[in-house]
Amino acid sequence: MQVPSNTIEEQQKTFLPAAGHDWLLPFYDPFVKLIGGDAIRKKLIEQADVRPGHNVLEIGCGTGSVVVAIKRSQPEAEVTGLDPDPKALERARKKAQRNSASIHFDQGFAGELPYPDHSFDRVISSFMFHHLDDPEKEKTLREVRRVLKPGGSFHMVDFDPSESGGLLTRLFHGHERLKDNSADRILGLFREAGFSDAKSTTTGRNLFFSVRYYASSAR
Repeated sequence: MQVPSNTIEEQQKTFLPAAGHDWLLPFYDPFVKLIGGDAIRKKLIEQADVRPGHNVLEIGCGTGSVVVAIKRSQPEAEVTGLDPDPKALERARKKAQRNSASIHFDQGFAGELPYPDHSFDRVISSFMFHHLDDPEKEKTLREVRRVLKPGGSFHMVDFDPSESGGLLTRLFHGHERLKDNSADRILGLFREAGFSDAKSTTTGRNLFFSVRYYASSAR
C-alpha cells in the first residue's frame, strides 16, 4: 500500500516513545514479556479474530510484537504496522525479518492515517491510546472508522485506571496521563467518533497492572 511522504508539519509533531523514554527502548520487549504482556497481546489477537485474506493495521505498533504475532497466526493476512517512532520501527522491521514475517511498516501518526477510506478489515491498538491527549484520541478514532471497511472492526487494549496495580504505569508514563483513561471516557469518545456499538469486552489484571479490552465495528 502506497503511503504519501511525511510533510514538514507531520515530522515536527511530537510523540511519547513506547517505553516512555528513548533510552529504555532496548529493554522494552523483555520487560513487557516479564510482566505478562504476551498473554495480554494473545487475548487481544484472539478477540480481533483475524481471518485469511484480511487486511490488518496496528496503530502504534511500537517494536512490532503484535503485528508479528498476527502474521505468524494468519500468514495469509496482509499486515501493516504504523508508528511515529523511527527507532521502534527499526526494531519492528528486524523482528519481522527474524520471524520471516512479511509485514509492511509505515512511519506516521494515528490521528492522520495515510491510507484510503475503507482499507482495512481490522484495526488494532495495544497500549497506545493513553499516550494521546483528548483531541488526538478523538481524531484517531475518527481516522480508524474512516479506514475500516464496512463490517470491519476495531480492537483495543489499554490500562484501566479504575483498578489497582498502577505502579508500573506510573513508572513509565506518569499517573496524569492515565486519569482520563476510564472506560466511560473511552466509550464516550468511541461514540463521538461514530462507533455506535462500542463496548468494553472484558478486563484483565495481574500483579503489575490492570487492563481493559474494547471493540467496535464499522457500519
